[in-house]
Amino acid sequence: MAKTKAAGATKLGRDSQPKYLGVKLFGGQKALVGQVLIRQRGTKFLPGRNVKKGSDDTLYALKKGVVRFQTKRKKGFDGSQRIAKIVNVE
Repeated sequence: MAKTKAAGATKLGRDSQPKYLGVKLFGGQKALVGQVLIRQRGTKFLPGRNVKKGSDDTLYALKKGVVRFQTKRKKGFDGSQRIAKIVNVE
């Protein structure tokens, strides 16, 4: 009996499907109601005015308007600070 399979069998070749994450609408671009602004894992970008966060951390527009980005210092419960990127639709 052969210890390994015959020709053609490989242990490689398994790969996950691409998730297409990232910024979909950049600053200054027009957003429509319900349009996806950012697809992300975790909260790298935080929702601001007229923006809501979905269950998979996707940010989408609540109103029609122009996308604006800003940075803000956010303080954690343990006293640590980070500079957060906030997405607004105005």
